Amino acid sequence: MAGLIPQAFIDDLLSRVDIVDVVDKRIKLRKTGKNYSALCPFHTEKSPSFSVEPEKQFYYCFGCGAGGNALGFVMDYERMDFPQAVEILAGDYGLTVPREEGSREDKARGENKALYETLENASQYYQTQLREHPQKSRAVNYLKGRGLTGVIAKQFGIGFAPPGWDNLLKALGGTNPQNALLEKTGLVIKRDQDQSHNDSKRDGYYDRFRDRIVFPIRDSRGRVIGFGGRVLTDEKPKYLNSPETPVYHKANELYGLYEARRSSKKPTRFLIVEGYMDVVALAQNGIDYGVATLGTATNATHLNRLFKVVSEVIYCFDGDDAGRTAAWRGMQATLPVLQDGRQVRFLFLPDGEDPDSLVRKIGKERFSTLIDNATPLADFFFDHLCEGLDPEAIDGKAKLCSLAVPLLKQLPVGIYRQLMIDKLARMASVESRSIEAMMGSTAPAAAQPPEPPFYDDSDIPPMPDMPEEPFAPRPSRAAPARPAANAKAQARSPGLKAIELLLYKPEVASGFDKDLSLLQENKDEYTDLLLELVELVKQDPTTNTYTMLGHCYDTAQGNQITSLMKKEKITPLDGVTSEFHYLIDALLSDAQKKQYKRQLMEQLKPRLRSGKADH
Repeated sequence: MAGLIPQAFIDDLLSRVDIVDVVDKRIKLRKTGKNYSALCPFHTEKSPSFSVEPEKQFYYCFGCGAGGNALGFVMDYERMDFPQAVEILAGDYGLTVPREEGSREDKARGENKALYETLENASQYYQTQLREHPQKSRAVNYLKGRGLTGVIAKQFGIGFAPPGWDNLLKALGGTNPQNALLEKTGLVIKRDQDQSHNDSKRDGYYDRFRDRIVFPIRDSRGRVIGFGGRVLTDEKPKYLNSPETPVYHKANELYGLYEARRSSKKPTRFLIVEGYMDVVALAQNGIDYGVATLGTATNATHLNRLFKVVSEVIYCFDGDDAGRTAAWRGMQATLPVLQDGRQVRFLFLPDGEDPDSLVRKIGKERFSTLIDNATPLADFFFDHLCEGLDPEAIDGKAKLCSLAVPLLKQLPVGIYRQLMIDKLARMASVESRSIEAMMGSTAPAAAQPPEPPFYDDSDIPPMPDMPEEPFAPRPSRAAPARPAANAKAQARSPGLKAIELLLYKPEVASGFDKDLSLLQENKDEYTDLLLELVELVKQDPTTNTYTMLGHCYDTAQGNQITSLMKKEKITPLDGVTSEFHYLIDALLSDAQKKQYKRQLMEQLKPRLRSGKADH
């Protein structure tokens, strides 16, 4: 397939994939604390030294030094080149890999960057209106009436879209390109031609959010990708949400997830609620692990994102028929992802209450007790199926089995699945193998990860063409791997140390205004790579660590950089910027000396040649 894969697409793909899912489909992972471990698929071993870190989206083997991001793992495990690995990962997420020329790639990346900047500017505008608009008291009084403080409003970036048709348009629009950009983000709506003809409002656009409390929706990196707006009165619709845009896909996002992960303590569980105000009100009352779907039912993508961080998820619904129907839909979405070690429970609130009203009424302690005593999935599953049945009668038992078996088949193979089968067998007064026979095949192929290929020493397949070091370049690359004897000397290289700091804290390069072109005088592979990474961050300040690691992957320096990232950092985070600047100054000083020597030699060369001619 001709053409380059746009870097913007690769970055988007890496932000969507979960390395735990990618690796677990190929080798069986076990949860070990906050990380996952397994026997390394790249060398023979009998005790696990292969680690996957969900937080960093990074894998590393302490035995052989293999390491990298999700794309790197697919390349090494499947023994394929970079474009093929991108195709594989994209296919897993239902994405089509675009192919573009370099100029089109740059244009696509620039367009997305412009969308993020516009959305962030809009968020700042709405927050300013909440503090300064003449009618701000209406919004402030509403928020205070819901028990919210200015601190929590600032934490969630809550703002106010004042009444009027074109307030945001006047603030951020004006030119045709600006108006078109606002429309693409979903912040303004284009009027119909007949409306535009009869209305002189600005260029035929009007603000989507008017006279509403505005909640910014953030992605996993904290970038604003959309908004939700709630009316201050009882008019309909109560909530208005951003439409789908190139950067906002509501079926993939969860409101409050970014804020929960940045809360004072690392979350150990998530509570799924229905709306923005529920999430914010819970956080106001000390329950800072609430999240909400954005106008869609909970799906496998949502759940996998949550389980990437915690092992327990609780659904919170009203106790009425509508709430229980929604809970059942949530349970059905949960079954295919309910691997061993994951726990799901259901909390049903009293009639007429929602999390917002109830937590304000009973407080954090009693609400937390309700969460602690939420109904386990297994109990809800069988209680729901038994409604309207006589579980003691033969026909009731048969009906229960016919309802339960298709659902149990969706569970991944494991201990939990077997325990659910055993419980159904007891309820139906039959043996477990009878239920298993009804279920036929074990489980959907995607839910059953393959056995690791190298676990048994007696059954190790040959590994032709595997490089001795996992990060050694493939034959298509020209750069040779450095010998291990030089590792200690390389580790002392200022260029390598600067790269390590940049990977540790990418934002140190985003505001860097020094001209680094002189560093090319050093003619050193590490300073060359440093220049590439600094430019990468400058072009896109949202570039994160694992995107840069992917940029370094499969180069002669990759193995050492990966090893450095696994070591404990001596420099505290708040000292990274100053140390990075110090190292850059040292590198520039070396480059200046080399430039001076080179220029001096160039001046001396004619004299030296002349002297030789005289002899």
